[in-house]
Amino acid sequence: MMTTPNPPFATQTLRYGPAAIATAAALIAEGQPVAIPTETVYGLAADATDSHAVARIYAAKGRPSFNPLIVHVLDLAAAQAIATFDETALALASAFWPGPLTLVLPLRADAGIAALVTAGLPTIALRVPAHRAMRALLAATGKPLAAPSANASGAISPTRAEHVVASLGGRIPLVVDDGATEAGLESTIVLGREVLRPGPITAEALARVLGTLPTPDHHPGERRGPEETAAAACATPDNAPSVAGPRPSPGWKEGESREITAPGQLASHYAPRKPLRLNATKAASDEYLIGFGPAVGIESLSPSANLTEAAANLFDALHRADASDRARIAIAPIPSEGIGTAINDRLGRAAHRD
Repeated sequence: MMTTPNPPFATQTLRYGPAAIATAAALIAEGQPVAIPTETVYGLAADATDSHAVARIYAAKGRPSFNPLIVHVLDLAAAQAIATFDETALALASAFWPGPLTLVLPLRADAGIAALVTAGLPTIALRVPAHRAMRALLAATGKPLAAPSANASGAISPTRAEHVVASLGGRIPLVVDDGATEAGLESTIVLGREVLRPGPITAEALARVLGTLPTPDHHPGERRGPEETAAAACATPDNAPSVAGPRPSPGWKEGESREITAPGQLASHYAPRKPLRLNATKAASDEYLIGFGPAVGIESLSPSANLTEAAANLFDALHRADASDRARIAIAPIPSEGIGTAINDRLGRAAHRD
């Protein structure tokens, strides 16, 4: 089920500051979604307690209504008013909040969160962000803010204000511009000791808190966790065709229900408009090659093979490649270690075509 598009807006872009936050808070109070930067990517924020406001997020993004949203709050106390925390969740929150970690937790009966936010699930995805703009907006509104990435559903995530305008211009009233985001990848999502989506908080970092490496995701919707996703992302040889036709997600059988338990689990996600070929060391004549380390392309995620730098540059590079005059995109191999696991997760989903 897809919601109908929002009425057209003359989308305004304001530089971060008191005036921009006041304007954004006023729009939130009116039930409108606004685009705001976080340390991961730009988010499309709306009052998580207002079902009409949340519906406008879905409408602006064209998002499937079965895909839940991450709710951002100012601190742990605000999170505990919405969800039930066990010892594991408290340990992770203490270690990584504020920051790019989302915890999927049992929803409290008295949380007051709109049912659309959780897509009817008994759990909720919560995060305490570190970015000054999102924290200022949370403080100004006094509300929990549902905020998926500020782009059309399934498209490349936005790491700059201009990416938001290119994707959602005319669909939302305001973009708060505070420059490029720091991490460049969406948050790590954890349920108990299971990683549902890899991200800037790596499995190794989680293990230092949990004592053991977290379990990868094997939910029926995809049946692949970080390791399988990374393997899929590195499985395309240089002479293989790019992925442009229909393809089921790994492990999914036709007719089988695709269970979505948290944001970012759709098989096809973070996708450019053009076909994307993975694990490429050289480009065909019609390809825009994004390099890494010794693999040289039109541009590089990191000439020095720094995975943190590559993560920060990933979506920005995909946006430029998608806007280029080349018909297809190719990207160099990325090691599946540390945050490289999250990069390969995003690339595997970006290359998938339903």
